[in-house]
Amino acid sequence: MPTLHDHAHIGGQTLRPESLMMSYGYIPAWSEGAIKPPIFQTSTFVFSSAEQGKAYFELAYGLRQANPDEEMGLIYSRLNNPSLEILEHRLTLWDGAEDAASFASGMAAISTTLLALLKPGDVVLHSEPVYGGSDFFLKNVLPKFGITAVGFRPTATPEELTAQVAGIEQGRLAMIFVETPANPTNHLVDLEACAALARQHGTPEHPIRLVVDNTFLGPVFQHPLKHGADVVLYSATKFLGGHSDLIAGAALANKALMKEIKAMRTFMGTMCDPNTGWMLMRSLETLKLRMERAAQSAQTIADWLRQHPLVARTYYLTHLEHCPAQQDIYRRHCLSPGSMISFDIKGGEAEAFRFLNALRLIKLAVSLGGTESLAEHPATMTHSDISVPEQAEMGITAQMIRLSIGVEDPQDLMLDLEQAFAAVGMAQARELELA
Repeated sequence: MPTLHDHAHIGGQTLRPESLMMSYGYIPAWSEGAIKPPIFQTSTFVFSSAEQGKAYFELAYGLRQANPDEEMGLIYSRLNNPSLEILEHRLTLWDGAEDAASFASGMAAISTTLLALLKPGDVVLHSEPVYGGSDFFLKNVLPKFGITAVGFRPTATPEELTAQVAGIEQGRLAMIFVETPANPTNHLVDLEACAALARQHGTPEHPIRLVVDNTFLGPVFQHPLKHGADVVLYSATKFLGGHSDLIAGAALANKALMKEIKAMRTFMGTMCDPNTGWMLMRSLETLKLRMERAAQSAQTIADWLRQHPLVARTYYLTHLEHCPAQQDIYRRHCLSPGSMISFDIKGGEAEAFRFLNALRLIKLAVSLGGTESLAEHPATMTHSDISVPEQAEMGITAQMIRLSIGVEDPQDLMLDLEQAFAAVGMAQARELELA
């Protein structure tokens, strides 16, 4: 009988992830020849014998080590489910991870992972800015469990970061948490430098884990595990789902770390549901196509925005000439600039709001990575719980607008952007007349 991995090779050659998304982890003979796996919409699974049930629970609760080639069987969908197992097999392929776990949301993936790998008294050193939900969890939730979050600014040099680590009481630093590119500034963090710092100051008894939120570039355009990360996190709602019709998250790491994370997921109940898992598998089949098309359009639009008279500055990963250090990180870490653009409109919040209110094809909504293009105002929306002085230090301004470019025709998107700029210009002209 064929095994799960037989479809991964042809003639000794390993197939690429975009090809394996159609079949990896599933054998049609298991389900009456159905080319797509069914949704295993069940809460529990029947054991063939009491002895089998005992053996499964021994593995589930770590009461004994698995025998060679022995895997934990199906018990209960809070622990494992075929729909999610197939999904998780496929998720590992893009990042080259040993194991993966799917979650009910991106925040479920982040919170479960951090709670699994941290304990009271630990310190988390994290990049800033990060997604607003992550920022709140780090600064307001973790302290309730005796865990301290310490941020480092995007302008920090490796030397400054080393000094910051040296200022943390020895043995307390347990994690470096990084979101790169940063939301919403697109600032890049040097993963290799962070990994070296973690190895330098960690010990086998007190390891320092490098955990990376890779949502902005996704598994197609950046592979943090190859640059020293221990865990990679995703809001699967974004590019992995990619159609703005589901909420999910994912974590990837080696088997030992994933065992800890999955154990915490079991007891917190933060797993993905089978229907969402099936929808994610559908989306994975077109992931690379969608992301490449959106990135191509984003490059065209970012270059156009850069020349627009009402744009003060663009934040895009091919617009880094002003910062050789950022260019160097981009060259080493990124395979594409992706489809996220931020820009400062000339003026302030009033001009930003006029622009956003005038958009027609591009939708005024938070989230990102969907087939449709979206626009939002980070300072008053996704990052509004961060104080204005802190926003300023992070590079988030009242004039900043964040765009997530979808798969529409880029010329149509620029037509919409231009008419929104025109609405701002007309409003400014009327104000001058009244003055």
